[in-house]
Amino acid sequence: MNKVEKANQQKRKKKRFRLIYRTAILVVLFGAMLFAIVSNVLSEDEAVDVGEQAPDFQLTQLNGENVENLRLSDLKGKGVMLNFWATYCEPCKREMPYMESLYPQYKEKGVEIVAVSVDMTEIVINKFVNQYDLTFPILHDKSSEVMDAYGIKPLPTTYFIDENGVIVERVLGELTLENLEGYLEQIVPS
Repeated sequence: MNKVEKANQQKRKKKRFRLIYRTAILVVLFGAMLFAIVSNVLSEDEAVDVGEQAPDFQLTQLNGENVENLRLSDLKGKGVMLNFWATYCEPCKREMPYMESLYPQYKEKGVEIVAVSVDMTEIVINKFVNQYDLTFPILHDKSSEVMDAYGIKPLPTTYFIDENGVIVERVLGELTLENLEGYLEQIVPS
C-alpha cells in the first residue's frame, strides 16, 4: 500500500469514528430528552388535584401573634387558600398584596389564607413578610416535604380547599385580584 492509499484509509477511519461518535451523542441526547418528557408527564399525575382530599401537613409559622407550628387539619371547618411561593418568584411578589388586601374580609367569612414559602432561609422570608406587611400565616417548608407531597412544579401554585378539606381549585401561576376574589368566594363555608 502506498502513502496515498494509507492516507485515504486513515481519513475513512476518522470519518467512520466521527460518525459513530456523533451518532452515540445523538442517541444519548435523544434518550435524555425522552426521559425528561416521560418524567414530566408522570410527575403531573403526582400533583394533588381537584376533588381530592388535601394532604395534611404541619409547618412552622413565621409571623403573627402565635408563632408556632400550624397543621392544615387544624383549619378544618374553614375554607383554605394554600399558596406555594418564594421570595425570588416575581409573580409571587405581585400577588401577595392582593392576598393581603382580601385577607381581613375573607377571614371574617371563615376563609384562611396560608402561604407556604419554599425559600431556603427564614431570614429572607421574614424580610419579605416585613417589607409587604403580611398578616396572614406564612409557613416555611424548608425541606420541601409539603411541596413534594402536593407535586408543586411552577411557583406560584395555589390550592383552594373547602371546609371539608377537599380541593376545589388548583391554579398554576399568578393570580389577579379579580380571579383571586372569585376563587375565595368558592370556598367560603356554608
